[in-house]
Order: sequence, then C-alpha cells, then structure tokens
Amino acid sequence: MTTLVTFLTNGFADWETALINAATREFFKGTTRFVTLDGQPVVSSGGMRVVPDGALADVDFAATDALLVCGGTIWSSPDAPDIAKPLQKARDKGIVVAGICEGVSALAKSGLLDTVAHTGNQPGCLDPTGYAGKAHYRNQPQAVRDGKIVTAPGTAPVTFMAEVLNAIGLGGDNLNFYVRMYASEHNAAA
Repeated sequence: MTTLVTFLTNGFADWETALINAATREFFKGTTRFVTLDGQPVVSSGGMRVVPDGALADVDFAATDALLVCGGTIWSSPDAPDIAKPLQKARDKGIVVAGICEGVSALAKSGLLDTVAHTGNQPGCLDPTGYAGKAHYRNQPQAVRDGKIVTAPGTAPVTFMAEVLNAIGLGGDNLNFYVRMYASEHNAAA
C-alpha cells in the first residue's frame, strides 16, 4: 500500500498538500500520515489545528513511499527547522522527496536540488538558502520532477500531486483522469 508522509510546520499552507493527500487516501486507497518536527500539534495559515501522527525523526522510511514538505512562511524565516538529515536519508533510501512553495527551500538547504532540475515560486527564490543548484532551476508554473525529487510553486498543487504520484508509480489512466478533473477550471471557456 502507498504511504505518503507530509511534514507540517506552524503556519503551513493548508491547500498546498491537501489535494495530494486526499487523492492518495480516497482515490488511490493509500495511507497518509502527518508529522511535525517534535510531534506536537501545529496550526495552519488558515487556522486549522492538526494533531500529527508523530515526529519527523520517528518516520519509518522503510514503509514510506514519499516525504512531502508543505510550504508556509516559516521556511523564509530564521525559525525554519533544519530537516536536512531526514530529507537526505529519505533520498538515500530511494523515497520520493517533494516540496511545494516555500517548502522547496528545505530541499534546497539540504543539498537535494544541487544537481537536479527543480522549480519554486520564482527565479531567485532559493538563492538565500545558499544552494548550488541555480543552474538547474526551471522557471515554469507546473511542478518539476527529476527522478525522485519533485518541486512545485505554491500555485501548482495539481501538477505537484501528479508528479509525486507518477514518481511513486501511480501514473496511468486513473491519475490522468484525476488531473484533468482538477485542472479543468484552467481550460478555455467554450
């Protein structure tokens, strides 16, 4: 069974990983788990209080298909948690590691974006992390997948969902249908 783990912080952006977690749980019948740095509850930017399943340090990577980093304003503040070691461990174990919006900066700080194609909210947004991957940045509105690393701007939760699910092997007609359904509002009016 597919298992996604989403890392949340105080002020996380509610909408950015909601679609992928809902699709995984309801449509693909997978398992979704939510973790915080210390296993304590967090409150989203919209005021939703989440009691996590545990702490990031306790994630069983042998039973995890993807580790997602949800965005939020904390990632561009001095209070951003250092999660480089768990992200590197997940990558080294062959787990999909994905970040959306400001959560992409956690991947940049950990060195995961130094040699792979990636995107973010805008050109230069990852420069303050000190990462060495600027030459691999793709300025596009959709998510970018390079192997098992997925990044997306905060405005791309649909393609973020699609690229993560493709990376863990859930691509195909069902996923294509789901993506078309959620992206249909962007089609030109008839």
